[in-house]
Amino acid sequence: MSDYDVIVIGAGHNGLVCAGYLAKAGYRVCVVERRPVVGGAIATEEIVPGFKFDLGGSAHFLINLTPIVSELELAKHGLDYLELDPIIFAPYLDQTHVMMWRSVDQTCESIAAISPEDAERYRQFIRRWQPLGERLLETLLGPPSPFNLARFLAREVLQPPRARLDDVRSLLGSYGQLLRQSFVSPKLQGMIGWRAAQAPPNEPRSALFAMWHPMYHVSGMSRPRGGSGMLAQALVNMVQAHSGTVVTSCPVRRILVSGGRAAGVELANGQRLTARKTVAGTHIVTTTSLLGAAAPAAMRKAISRAKLGNGLGLYTCYALKELPEYTALPGRSGPQHIALQFVCPDLPYLERAHADSLRGEPAAEPALCAMTFSAADPSLAPPGQHVLLLWGQFYPYTLAGGATWDVVGPRAADNMLDTLARYAPNVKDAVIDRLVETPLDFERTLGLLHGNIMHLEMSVDQMFMFRPTPSLSQYRGPVRDLYLTGASTHPGGGIMGAAGRNAAGVVLGDLSRRPWFGGGRTTHAPKTTSV
Repeated sequence: MSDYDVIVIGAGHNGLVCAGYLAKAGYRVCVVERRPVVGGAIATEEIVPGFKFDLGGSAHFLINLTPIVSELELAKHGLDYLELDPIIFAPYLDQTHVMMWRSVDQTCESIAAISPEDAERYRQFIRRWQPLGERLLETLLGPPSPFNLARFLAREVLQPPRARLDDVRSLLGSYGQLLRQSFVSPKLQGMIGWRAAQAPPNEPRSALFAMWHPMYHVSGMSRPRGGSGMLAQALVNMVQAHSGTVVTSCPVRRILVSGGRAAGVELANGQRLTARKTVAGTHIVTTTSLLGAAAPAAMRKAISRAKLGNGLGLYTCYALKELPEYTALPGRSGPQHIALQFVCPDLPYLERAHADSLRGEPAAEPALCAMTFSAADPSLAPPGQHVLLLWGQFYPYTLAGGATWDVVGPRAADNMLDTLARYAPNVKDAVIDRLVETPLDFERTLGLLHGNIMHLEMSVDQMFMFRPTPSLSQYRGPVRDLYLTGASTHPGGGIMGAAGRNAAGVVLGDLSRRPWFGGGRTTHAPKTTSV
């Protein structure tokens, strides 16, 4: 008899979501995690005494569009979501600003202050593209089968001919082109473009990233009280409450394969754990390595062709004496500090940052997302003090001229803070301490190869049925009884959990020999507090 029904490799949120559904169904589940803390890229740690830093993903949007929080009853297991509004604050050097609220009406009022014409254009943009976003969401909450994708595309084709042609043309273009056609103000183009910047603004077929923008009004923005990692901790609590096991500081040496099927794992200490089914929540390249000689040649060839990307961003966590005070909206504490604080005045600004990355250089003028969630959650810092999370994009994994991130990283982080200080001059003197996470650090610490927080590039040719490869897109590995989840699988990166839920459905169907597809969605996860 096997030690477990299912072993899950990796305690990232997708692995834990998958384990949660399996444990809830009554199966004996064990999650093994190489790091001493759970959460993967949403872990929260106290690096500076008294200050809780999120080491990766911080703002929660996508999971609010799924039924995961309610289906797994995570509120009963310690998840206390704060609903944060406004969502985005974009300051400009001419002392103007734009605020994106969950309410479209409030957002349009803010836009009207800088561009009256764009206030109505924004309302039209939301009306036009929100139905597409809602239809796209349905394809994310299930395996990316040709049928599901065809059903989504068919709904576009069934529109009136003129609308159909316009929408198809827009879908094939870049999000930069779409935003320039949709709005007059470069400021508004830059704000929405920065939210869509999974790719550079001029990348063909990237328009879908901007078309998803209306869904942020649907999902809103949430934060677990105590840090992003509290989502992972609630999932651990849920798994354990259903008699599951979660083990940390437990790296896997290899996936055991016997008789052509995955039979469990061998740990770094030589211990073997056996299971009827094995789920790999690791990067697909790591999974291939864990299979060793058991990885089929076809898999190795396909994965060698996958686009891992060349980094994405630089991330710095700061312990602060006080919140940044923006000259565009003065005040020591206000709605601007609850929102994501965007520094991206226009689309050319993003394009220049990406051009620097292509040359193997850190962005001279980095596009920034500053987050000060301690303004809404005092548990993140000592009384009267705060945490600043500062993300900059685009930053390459491979630097030009043989430069190394260990040397370049601190200077690039200084430039990010200098850039923010142009908008909030007090921020430099407010710093107590910091943690710099370069693309190389993401790889070393979190296993995000090439420093790509999405595992693989989020380009159209690596999405849906092509993620990670066509033959592996249905959450089944290359050997029997091995399954895949995580950001390497559909629907990709982000704090959503859909990959974990979808993979659990496939495993449950195989274990019970009955088809399982959870279906359903929710417009937002249960909240206990609004801020």
